[in-house]
Amino acid sequence: MPRAVRWTLIAGGMGAVAGFVVGLVVYPPTPAFAALELGIPSAILGGVAGAIVQSFTRTGRSKP
Repeated sequence: MPRAVRWTLIAGGMGAVAGFVVGLVVYPPTPAFAALELGIPSAILGGVAGAIVQSFTRTGRSKP
């Protein structure tokens, strides 16, 4: 699995869990919406971070 995809899944999952917990504490009937509100941006940031890390590791391994 490419690093960008792996980082996207990890960050999105962590954001969704954090959103679910925050949603339960703030307003218990709607934790799923809070999970989406934090999970989707976390997945996007994780994907960007994964793509950046992947681009650095690919350029570091290439030999002229």
